[in-house]
Amino acid sequence: MTSTSAGPVTHRRQSRPFVWEGGAVLAYKEADGTFRSVTRQVLTGAEHGQGTCLRYFEVGPGGYTTLERHEHTHVVIPIRGRGSALVVDRIVRLALHDVVFVPGWGWHQFRAADDELLGFLCAVRADRDRPVLPGGEDLAALRRDPRVAAFIRV
Repeated sequence: MTSTSAGPVTHRRQSRPFVWEGGAVLAYKEADGTFRSVTRQVLTGAEHGQGTCLRYFEVGPGGYTTLERHEHTHVVIPIRGRGSALVVDRIVRLALHDVVFVPGWGWHQFRAADDELLGFLCAVRADRDRPVLPGGEDLAALRRDPRVAAFIRV
């Protein structure tokens, strides 16, 4: 890990594929049960003065992130494996190096393929709001579309 004497880290090397120096690989939302088989590593944060955070998420085979929405936006770039995502009301198949924009208040959930993990970079504001999980009416509205109903995991 490289830093300057006057500031935060300016360079992070990969210590092994898809693991960067200086940031722990942590189980994501370990206690809340709204996801399956997800880890997160924070790569940059507010200390860099950009107002953004860059994180790397890895979803194990057959795993999924939380179905949620919030005010802040996301920019997601898959860099490993295969998977799909719900973005607002569309199911999109993810290819390596695609750019996925999740708008504010848009429902979203990322899923790995059943036989392969999915790794992606995710950029968000450093100062962001807490996620909102779907209630009964939200789930009913989402499930009106059979493709979305078949995709989502809660």
